Amino acid sequence: MSCPESSTAIASLAAARGGKASDAAGNASHVGGASDAAGTGPAGDVRSLQSAAPGADARPRPGPPLWLLAEVTYRCPLHCVFCYNPVDFAHHDAELSTEDWLRVLREARAAGAVQCGFSGGEPLLRDDLEVLIAEAHRLGFYTNLLTSGVGLTEQRAAALKAAGLDHIQLSFQDSTRELNDFLSHTRTFDLKQKVARIIKDHGWPMVMNCVIHRLNIDYIDRIIEMADSLGAEYVELANSQYYSWALLNRDHLLPSREQLERAERITNDWRATHDNRMRIFYVVPDYYENRPKKCMNGWGSIFLTITPDGTALPCHTARMLPGQAFPNVRDVSVADIWYRSDGFERYRGTAWMQEPCASCDEKEKDFGGCRCQALMLAGDANATDPVCAKSPKRGVVDEAVARAQRPGNPAVHPLVFRDPKESHRLTACEPTVNAAEALATVR
Repeated sequence: MSCPESSTAIASLAAARGGKASDAAGNASHVGGASDAAGTGPAGDVRSLQSAAPGADARPRPGPPLWLLAEVTYRCPLHCVFCYNPVDFAHHDAELSTEDWLRVLREARAAGAVQCGFSGGEPLLRDDLEVLIAEAHRLGFYTNLLTSGVGLTEQRAAALKAAGLDHIQLSFQDSTRELNDFLSHTRTFDLKQKVARIIKDHGWPMVMNCVIHRLNIDYIDRIIEMADSLGAEYVELANSQYYSWALLNRDHLLPSREQLERAERITNDWRATHDNRMRIFYVVPDYYENRPKKCMNGWGSIFLTITPDGTALPCHTARMLPGQAFPNVRDVSVADIWYRSDGFERYRGTAWMQEPCASCDEKEKDFGGCRCQALMLAGDANATDPVCAKSPKRGVVDEAVARAQRPGNPAVHPLVFRDPKESHRLTACEPTVNAAEALATVR
């Protein structure tokens, strides 16, 4: 259920509160700073990589993994049509133990990580969540919980507060019960309203997140009003980015240009007339840009995702990349994963780029865009992100945008809800099927 745009609001909230994240960055050396963490580890440590990745010396040495996303489970009571969990999540049902997660937190903090987000799936389904948050708090992380709200009772909230949780990001699917519950295929709207009050009653700052798409974008004014009425300090209106389940449902979800322009106008008007009492982050879908975003602020530059089974990823969809092996924290230390593994070195910097990226004067701004999107739309993870106007595959994006302009945009297949049975069906022949292949299946 994690959202790739979430870190913007989270980092801003931490900074606005003078949060521990900034303090922790300065004090990383007290728990074994990045320079120490980059070593090969104790002699004979089987969790240490034996040699640097091929070509690693030609790439710039990265800074520490400032932002740790702990995807503690793929289990989730919701079935959202835009979920960012991998389409083949049902094949990855193993989960790290409590002790494994505690070790990951310690190693990540020693490597210089300062913010830790607990996500999923639904992280509240982990009975040991309070234990993990308490340890993260003890280590000096700025901690946040990304949740649907399911399972956040008064008793659980009190336990999380005592554990030291810094803030909560609560997701809604819409401002109405009917559409909220339809999009998640679960009756959760009334529960989310109660959870929002619990969050405020316990003194947490709240980021309210609502993924925006064709089916709810025309009600963005009501979504903003609901967030304000619930007392959110921040509201994140992140247009769906088309990966995983959202790609399967793209013809249903991609808004028209007119819808996007209206939504942006409403958002700006609210900001202008309400004196910024609630900060709004509005994120436009990549498809309507002429240049790509730099993936996760640059591959392996800030963000480290640990999946439920312990696989370490530079972004939460990177597992789909063919021929790319990513290490597991059960076998390799966090420091070695970050500084020495081929999976994290592969797309760092610009040395890997093909044309037109290699000679582009903007390559240091966007780093070629998203590798997963390049794979899904261009069929090659090394290619220029087709969102870029310079990409020879830009026509694939333009075709999708053109379909979105049609009145009603009649889709050619029913909505596909995130569900273990659907995951197995879509990936029955090959568990590591990528979302582009799954899209062809549903069409």
